[in-house]
Amino acid sequence: MSTTFTVDFFCSVDGYGSAAGWPGYWGKEGPELIEDRVRTFAQDQVLVFGATTFREFRKFVAEYDEPYYQSLNDLPKIVFSRTLDPGAPGWQNTTVLNEDAVTAIERLKRTTDVPMRSHGSISLNRTLLAAGLVDRLEVMMFPAITGRAGYAALFQDGAEFDLDLIESTVLDGRTVKLVYEPHVHPEIPEGVGPQPGKAG
Repeated sequence: MSTTFTVDFFCSVDGYGSAAGWPGYWGKEGPELIEDRVRTFAQDQVLVFGATTFREFRKFVAEYDEPYYQSLNDLPKIVFSRTLDPGAPGWQNTTVLNEDAVTAIERLKRTTDVPMRSHGSISLNRTLLAAGLVDRLEVMMFPAITGRAGYAALFQDGAEFDLDLIESTVLDGRTVKLVYEPHVHPEIPEGVGPQPGKAG
């Protein structure tokens, strides 16, 4: 028995997951993007969160009305936290785990066949990527460069990866969804890349 773990990351073209002063979706949501989210969260899966993103989404689903938020409420959720009350995490269908995330996800991947997905959760997913536990990396790249306003960059200061492209889609004619299979980057073998020219 085994399952897949997907990291789902929204970002600007310059790689930031959020930006001060910019609205949700960088103000560039469209019907195809929303339909993609509806399809994504209609699937049978377990949602995995770090504590910060969990608190943000717990608030979002109570205050806003996106068509996929009911699926977020209904799906089973895991949150890694040492501070949330396991008996009252504040969001239905949630299990609080106070343990090392790498150890827990390694165990869960071996013992369940229900796919797992984590959206956002920068610190958690940077750690899981570096540990080689992420099977699919879905990057939703919005047509914006946020520059100095940007923050929450998943890949900055993290491990290095080679990526196999599985799927690419343009949504609403402007937002690019890229689905990769990530592999931790090994040492560069000899004979790849530009080679020195022969002396004349």
